[in-house]
Amino acid sequence: MALLSEPAWRIRAIHDRPPHAAGAFVLYWMIGARRPTWNLALDRAIDWADELSKPLVVLEALRCDYQWASDRFHQFVIDGMRANAAAFADAGIDYYPYLEPAPRAGRGLLQALADAAAVVVTDRTPVFDLAGLVEAAARHIRVRFEEVDGYGIVPLDAPASVFPTAYAFRRYLQRSLREFLPVKPRATLTRTRDRRLTMPLTATIKERWPSARLEESEWPTALAALPVDHSVGIAPQAGGHAAAGRALDVFMADRLRAYDERSHPDADVSSGLSPYLHFGHISAHEVLHRVLGADEWTPERLGQATNGSREGWWGVSAQAEGFLDQLVTWRELGGNATRRDDYTTYQALPAWARATLEKHAADERPHTYSLDQFARADTHDPLWNAAQRELALEGRLHNYMRMLWGKKILEWTHTPREALEVMVELNNRYALDGRDPNSYSGIFWVLGRYDRPWGPERQIYGTVRYMTSESAARKLKLKEYLRRWDGAGRRLF
Repeated sequence: MALLSEPAWRIRAIHDRPPHAAGAFVLYWMIGARRPTWNLALDRAIDWADELSKPLVVLEALRCDYQWASDRFHQFVIDGMRANAAAFADAGIDYYPYLEPAPRAGRGLLQALADAAAVVVTDRTPVFDLAGLVEAAARHIRVRFEEVDGYGIVPLDAPASVFPTAYAFRRYLQRSLREFLPVKPRATLTRTRDRRLTMPLTATIKERWPSARLEESEWPTALAALPVDHSVGIAPQAGGHAAAGRALDVFMADRLRAYDERSHPDADVSSGLSPYLHFGHISAHEVLHRVLGADEWTPERLGQATNGSREGWWGVSAQAEGFLDQLVTWRELGGNATRRDDYTTYQALPAWARATLEKHAADERPHTYSLDQFARADTHDPLWNAAQRELALEGRLHNYMRMLWGKKILEWTHTPREALEVMVELNNRYALDGRDPNSYSGIFWVLGRYDRPWGPERQIYGTVRYMTSESAARKLKLKEYLRRWDGAGRRLF
């Protein structure tokens, strides 16, 4: 049963033992790739179910006590559960959504299902605390337990090192990407054999851990009863693989051709896909397939250069090439950083950045604000305030504005360590793509990661790259952005 051409990189047997013959089903524990198609782990679980002639059960659960749990993140995942329920029902696959009503109420559910299973398959994903969740589960699961890496185009374990710059990672991609491009998850959800689950044990389990009621009419009333942060409101962007597909359609039809205008907040030509990639509602493989397919691309069009250049290598339009640099280079560079256990800490900054920031840590700041003032967009700078309002109210932040937003936090906090704490807290509290490796890349870039020293040496920044609101106002189209996010003297909270 060969699912993939490089199983040593994509599939890890956490418990490498034969399937449990008496197991009643194959269990797919869906934690990172929360989608019914373009999903390598789901493909692997379906193959096991067909190999063993057993039903497949898909468990998708959501805790209520994860850090930064809020209405915003919960609703986005619930939207995805609703879409998954419909897709799996159409395919004749048993789908088990579970929403934890109180802290630790879901404890024991995974083990109970695993005890009745022949094989357990889950996702390998470097997002948030999911790797720790898998490690903890491994201590209780006693059957064959596999973890499948479908995070990106390049398997997480394929590179031999952690790369210090995007340039270095591009050089690796230009040498190695051809090897990984042939792997393609299944684009449709089908079962080769129609088997549904009929077993009394499931009824017993569901009495203790009832399946989530996902009817749209029950929300947001049911959400209000959950012990999550209700001050972070639901974002206007709906979650789920169907919504992700619509966002990709809009990007391909209307925005990709203008992607070189993405630096301008008024242009609004970003893909809007980062929340869906973060929550696993869409696959990087699917997005890559659509972008390359629109250009009738073939691997022969890849360039031969290995010099790390951003341009002229993919063999597609300049707009598509700019987008692919974000999707593949920068997103997977963030995944690569998670090979370091300390990648979310100040100590993980390059030595030169730590040295220059510490040298200027005691410099006088022109303004200082508390975390609460930052959260309420209560600063002297209208452009920064507009960015924070966008983040707090919609759960998104324009790419260029995210960089400026972070640079000003560095300038307006007492120390660079405090700046990091504020950026992480605000980003992870409000951003739909917060808590993601790629999101941390953006935060740490503000402090020098993936960058180089810049002269002249300045107060506060040292040789870390300097940015100003005044410069942004001169270079960017901001009129509509400022109009939309003008607080008109009103506080956010």
